[in-house]
Amino acid sequence: MTGNKKLGLTARIVIGMVAGIAVGFLFKLLLAGQEERVLHLLGMDIPLKALFIDGFFHIGGEIFIASLKMLVVPLVFVSLVCGTCSLSDTSALGRLGGKTIALYLITTAIAISLAIFAALLIGPGEGIQMQSDASFNPSEAPALSQVFINIFPSNPIESMAKGNMLQIIVFAVLFGLAMAMSGKAGERLAAVFTDLSEVIMKLVTLLMNLAPYGVFFLMAKLFTTLGFETIASLAKYFAVVMCVLIIHGLVSYAVILKLLTGLNPIIFFRKMQDAALFGFSTSSSNATMPVTMETVTKKLGVKNSVASFTVPLGATINMDGTAIMQGVATVFIAQVFAVDLSVSDYLMVILTATLASIGTAGVPGVGLIMLAMVLQQVGLPVEGIALIIGVDRLLDMTRTSVNVTGDAMVSCIVGKSEGAFDKAVFDDINAGSKEEDVDFHKLR
Repeated sequence: MTGNKKLGLTARIVIGMVAGIAVGFLFKLLLAGQEERVLHLLGMDIPLKALFIDGFFHIGGEIFIASLKMLVVPLVFVSLVCGTCSLSDTSALGRLGGKTIALYLITTAIAISLAIFAALLIGPGEGIQMQSDASFNPSEAPALSQVFINIFPSNPIESMAKGNMLQIIVFAVLFGLAMAMSGKAGERLAAVFTDLSEVIMKLVTLLMNLAPYGVFFLMAKLFTTLGFETIASLAKYFAVVMCVLIIHGLVSYAVILKLLTGLNPIIFFRKMQDAALFGFSTSSSNATMPVTMETVTKKLGVKNSVASFTVPLGATINMDGTAIMQGVATVFIAQVFAVDLSVSDYLMVILTATLASIGTAGVPGVGLIMLAMVLQQVGLPVEGIALIIGVDRLLDMTRTSVNVTGDAMVSCIVGKSEGAFDKAVFDDINAGSKEEDVDFHKLR
């Protein structure tokens, strides 16, 4: 058996995911109506829920997520400083930022337009009279003036401690520009940051090899608690959101990538497998960012000078998946409450959701806050959000996969337009795979 080729990372993650789902289902059946069920084994009483679900599964999943999040701030700061200080033309930074933000806004507008069209065509809320005992009290979104003020950090160390991505990005860009203008001192410091970047990416590789176990714990915990009776009652809504997510993630991105770069979308999607699976299992673009960054630079061929800017910014403001949920949810809630929305209302939904993707960046619970803003804008009851919260967790996993794919797609477009793209790496189907497997025995 030693001569057999080791399974690739993607295959191991899929195995971990499937095994976790199966184990989760098993525990859900075992605990049906018996939350405190005890297993009698070898003369011992083993509480299944406390030991496995609240114990092993919860601890293992939380450690995995924490390990990924641990890398986000140092990765963003170090990579962005390296990328900024290496720009030969500092004026290119404004052009780079303009292209990136414009593309993210355009894809978000396409996403929500597609969602509204599909929801109006299928009518997921027609003929449904749903009642919910749950309530939803949205957090207040910040004023536009405060959004711009909050982008600039008064204390960059505090911003890093709190994981405020927009403030970290601003500070890293300014720090990198200062390094580029500091002559020999800047060059010496740049060499240190380049070495730091290599070490951090190696740490990403180490953690990626532990991903199958982390994914197993996350899936096992989720599927022991997921209420499928809720999904059944919202099956049409769930199906519409899921279908639009898949169409946008596979068709819209493929068309945009092909039209703007001429690159092969099939190669792109094949190389995005690991990052998309990470996004699905973690439900967090920020937690997936280290994997997305490695995929974009080492597998897709985007230079770090571009990827270090586009990926962190995308993880913060690119919300195509969330926009799709908002579009379908708006139509669904309007139909459930029998409210007729005009064409101008739907155009307002598209505009509000697109701009809110930047305005609410970094706010906890951003998806539901954005949806509350959209509903209020067109006069729909915010309480309607309580109807869809039950299935939002599973949809959130798919939304994150779409978001990280969008981050990588925009990175490729911007990188190619800026001449910071290696097509040979993109076309090489094995690019980046040589570091995929780490022999942990050599680390002892």
